[in-house]
Amino acid sequence: MRIRIVDAFTDRPFHGNPAAVLLFDAAFPPDTWLQQVAAEMNLSETAFAHPLPPGGDADWALRWFTPATEVDMCGHATLATAHVLASGGLAEGLIRFAARCGVLTAETAADGSVTMDFPTSSLTPVEAPASVGHALGGAPILSVHDTAAHIGDLVIELADERTVRELEPDHAALRAFARRGVVVTAAAEDPSRGYDFVSRGFFPAFGIDEDPVTGSAHTALAPFWAERLGRTELTGLQGGARQGLVRVTLAGERTLLGGHAVTVLDGELLTAP
Repeated sequence: MRIRIVDAFTDRPFHGNPAAVLLFDAAFPPDTWLQQVAAEMNLSETAFAHPLPPGGDADWALRWFTPATEVDMCGHATLATAHVLASGGLAEGLIRFAARCGVLTAETAADGSVTMDFPTSSLTPVEAPASVGHALGGAPILSVHDTAAHIGDLVIELADERTVRELEPDHAALRAFARRGVVVTAAAEDPSRGYDFVSRGFFPAFGIDEDPVTGSAHTALAPFWAERLGRTELTGLQGGARQGLVRVTLAGERTLLGGHAVTVLDGELLTAP
């Protein structure tokens, strides 16, 4: 069975966020097998897709698994899947995916960039949990927002870009929060470098201590920074050791997420469902 590993939200190998992608001819294999493959890949997400009959609301069924569990929404693995379909001649133009979170679309441009259409996440201001400061190593917190109604993250604004970059969180402590993950963010120190804000995402409860570039988190970061910066078109830089760029356009209840992808491995999975 053919398997690819694609670095998403980057145009350079070994940057951005890697995702494994497997395509099936028809229905998905058993969930147990899908989870075993994702655990074996040990990447933030492994994407599985198969074509749907023509005439429906979507063209492909799409699911995402971390090494530990299936997830409701994933941006970088959706981008990776669209890249595989477009580069392999299996789809062109707008691709509609049927996923657990609804129908998502992805469109590949002539330059290879992919633009995805995701639902915008709502942000509810909340008090910082008493233990969050400890979990973040004592970093100064400016604000905390909950996205429980959508992606289920805490979005935490820190003092500056340097604080985000140098953060060394306690992953075991973060695992105790009843959230999908914790996303920390700050305004860019120098927007002339090509990005408007920075972020990092931690998802230890889902088996991911740090996710290099989280597309779905930008459905909350887009409205967060659009309000503060007064613009609806922005670029975010996410990551610690690995980094990637996410272009965002806030369009009301929808957020457009854009980026490039590059295939770094194209091989054969020597097992069958």
